[in-house]
Amino acid sequence: MAKIEPKIFDELKIALSSFGGKYLVGEELNRSKLTDDLRNYDEALLSKLFEVEFIKQHVIKEVAGQKLFQIEQLEEAILYNNYWDTSYTKYENRVGLASKGRFLQDSQDVVLDFPFKDGVLTASMTKEDNEDGYDDAFLNEVIEKDEIDRLFDRKILANVKRYGKAENSILDNEIVSFDKEKDNLVIKGNNLLALHTLKDMYAGQIKLIYIDPPYNTGKDSFRYNDNFKKSTWLTFMKNRLEVARELLTEDGVLIVQIDDKMQAQLKLLLDDVMGEEQFETTFHVQVRYSNKTLSEDNDFQKVMEVAHVYSYDTNTFKPSKIKDEYSLDKFSFEVVEKNLPIETIVENGKKVDVFGPDDFEIRQVDGNIDGLKETWATGSLIRQGGTAAEFLSKYLIQRKEIGYLYKVYGMGNDGLGYRYIRGPKKKGATRGTFFSGVPTKIRDGVISGEYSKEKPIPNLLDNLLHYEDSFGNNRTEGGVDIGGGKKPESLLQYFIEYFTNNEGDLVLDFFGGSGTTAATAMKMRRRFITSEQIEGQLEKLISRLQNVINKDQTGISKEVDWQGGGSFVYAELFPKNMGYLQDVIHSKTIDELKSVYERMLQGTDTEEPADISFRADLTKIDWAEGFDENKRLLVKLLDKNGLYYNYSEIEDKNVRDLISDEDYAFNKAFYEGGE
Repeated sequence: MAKIEPKIFDELKIALSSFGGKYLVGEELNRSKLTDDLRNYDEALLSKLFEVEFIKQHVIKEVAGQKLFQIEQLEEAILYNNYWDTSYTKYENRVGLASKGRFLQDSQDVVLDFPFKDGVLTASMTKEDNEDGYDDAFLNEVIEKDEIDRLFDRKILANVKRYGKAENSILDNEIVSFDKEKDNLVIKGNNLLALHTLKDMYAGQIKLIYIDPPYNTGKDSFRYNDNFKKSTWLTFMKNRLEVARELLTEDGVLIVQIDDKMQAQLKLLLDDVMGEEQFETTFHVQVRYSNKTLSEDNDFQKVMEVAHVYSYDTNTFKPSKIKDEYSLDKFSFEVVEKNLPIETIVENGKKVDVFGPDDFEIRQVDGNIDGLKETWATGSLIRQGGTAAEFLSKYLIQRKEIGYLYKVYGMGNDGLGYRYIRGPKKKGATRGTFFSGVPTKIRDGVISGEYSKEKPIPNLLDNLLHYEDSFGNNRTEGGVDIGGGKKPESLLQYFIEYFTNNEGDLVLDFFGGSGTTAATAMKMRRRFITSEQIEGQLEKLISRLQNVINKDQTGISKEVDWQGGGSFVYAELFPKNMGYLQDVIHSKTIDELKSVYERMLQGTDTEEPADISFRADLTKIDWAEGFDENKRLLVKLLDKNGLYYNYSEIEDKNVRDLISDEDYAFNKAFYEGGE
């Protein structure tokens, strides 16, 4: 169908042609570049557009003797080329989320605020922290495109330590070395910003990402805000999944575990981020005993959770299936030709020796490499062309012979050169069997002991409850009290076995929690990266990993013969406004708020003054408004783009003075490979 363009397009093309290829690609408008320059009030562009009579008539409006250039009206005409106010054409062309008549993807203003681990809009406030009545909207701020770029810049890493097997557990008290090919890493800080900090260094390096995010049920047992609006939760997940995908190897895998409340929405989001064609399977994981630990207050009991599995490239991905030795138990028959065949015929071009009931004997023996396996010729086998089952049903059954044996030449993949096919044993029967040997391509491997048969991977995981330290009984795994509702090491062992190939493969969990993924990876001799922000969880995670290094014997330790050892590097995203934000949120009195405010303005010997939002009007602070109102206001004053110090600031004198020489050297080596 021919495309109809408004008249303004003809006028624009004439005016913009003088800019060469800046705004025109052939005959098509470069809408993105044009709208960017309109919003930035590009002087050369606007001067040229003011020369166009059509634009002056329709886009410039005179108010009180002043001329106003209606940029948004012109921008909308550019974005929606087949759009008239009185038609539905705009919605016919595109479908998506819109605000004030504009699709969100066309806006450079993005609602993005991730001050703590589990909150886009509410920082990390838990139900306990939120008793003062703060609603979820007070951190709903707009961060513009250039601010997002700075927000996602690499962060300075501080308070770096190496933990290992030693009495004090901290091996390096001075400059910590780091080898990304060998070392494990624990990062304290916002996991979205931690992912962006690692993105360049670890792009294409992670073999397995497993995450167990907040389920958005409102009942999470961690101290997380677990009650997002669905749209907020999906935005929260989308931003993290998009950068996580970039970290996967070409044969890497992402696993996201969730319960039934959000799993359908999560599946659609994963289809969008990872690609629908990269979906591999959904595991159904039994997490509770149906007759033991369930509440009788609910009509429906949540026994199962799901874990969606996506590969980076399904054509490259191959799971590490569990292999069993090839069993010869079923190859337990031999056929003895007692007499010569009573006749030899040709059926469908194949020579067939026919033996009567008294001319052969089928004996059962112990399974062996030269034995034959008996298979019923039924079902789908009959429909497979060229098989013994098909040959029987098409050419031999019609002979109506009872108890006969047929030796069909030129058939089979076992090297014998023939197939024994046995017809019906009694009158009126229509089924028979055939006998086959060990396939030729398997035979040599079986004899040498090198061949093993891969087992398919079941997507129902109910066997995990048979472990002593399993769901509901793993509160002290790793030697720390991790509470209820946590995943057992046996579950992570299952995933790591199937989705990593070798010792040393890298596993990432950016919802570190109590450290189950990291602990299991270490015991299975894989490397790990994990991040966590909530202080209480981080303390448990570090303590647990120290116990693992010192030969912890809970969880899967006995099964994998864990003898301890190893180490990990701990580092913190260096807080800037984050420290002030935490202090504001945890203030309990108006005097505490005033003290934080003074520090925000003046700084201290160990911290710079806070970055205050350019939108803030400091004259608006009125302490008479009371504690709640001013707590809200101080949070709004803080520039959320400056939660942590960027690595690009490390040479700034004021920043350099805040960093120890040891941390400075670590950062230079970590990011640049320098000393």
